[in-house]
Amino acid sequence: MKTGILRGRARRRGTAGPVPGAAPAEAHGVTVRLGGRTVLDGVDLSVRPGELLALAGPNGAGKSTLLSVLAADIRPDAGRVRIAGRPAGDWTVRELALHRAVLPQTPFLSFPFTVAEVVRMGRAPWAGTAAERRDDEAVAAAMAAAEVSGFAGRPFSALSGGERARVALARVLAQDTRLLMLDEPTAALDLRHQELVLRLCRERAAAGDAVVAVVHDLGLAAAYADRAAVLACGRVLADGPPEEVLTAGLLSTVYRHPVEVFGHPETGAPLILPVRRPRHRV
Repeated sequence: MKTGILRGRARRRGTAGPVPGAAPAEAHGVTVRLGGRTVLDGVDLSVRPGELLALAGPNGAGKSTLLSVLAADIRPDAGRVRIAGRPAGDWTVRELALHRAVLPQTPFLSFPFTVAEVVRMGRAPWAGTAAERRDDEAVAAAMAAAEVSGFAGRPFSALSGGERARVALARVLAQDTRLLMLDEPTAALDLRHQELVLRLCRERAAAGDAVVAVVHDLGLAAAYADRAAVLACGRVLADGPPEEVLTAGLLSTVYRHPVEVFGHPETGAPLILPVRRPRHRV
């Protein structure tokens, strides 16, 4: 499948660009407190170009908050965040939209936009630039990649949860940034489309983009991610290749449930299964 979307990017005149060679996004000693609770506690993490980074961990570990911090949507209470070498606070909203695209956990729209109109919203940051002439091409390519072209004229509000998730992903793809930040992109999807989304992420990373995704399915993270960061209680407990990080010992501790990890007989990728009691036969 080709995602060869959108390589004719253009910078807006008068904006400061990324620092050459800098990490697409990085957090240093980041602490975030929400509602009197420490959600992130001194987190260090760097996002690299050409890499799919999976953020894994149990509910409440701080994964979504860390994604929002790296996207400059949340300002930390302590620590530093840099995006493409510049302090996160130095970027304007429009500059950020040209540099990174964010897929929220729950896509929501209160107006009756069609699928095609929602996907076209991803092109808004490029208005007034040379890249604007590619809007139609970018929208069509993004819808095809996410397999939503067949219902382009339907109202977004009339779609199923899985269809909405794919349309939201198409909007992010159409935005055509070098940094994609996706919060649980496979949560509402069936098996086929879970694989589709992770393949798209993998292809974007292979093309040189940086992709960060919150992934609950550890098997998907192990199969597709170049790197996995495991969070618990607001801290990064492990960060590295999935085969080194997603171990039975660490996962059993983090999830407070016994986990078995096997190497796939052909690929060697970790196969991760919770330990279950055998069924009683009648």
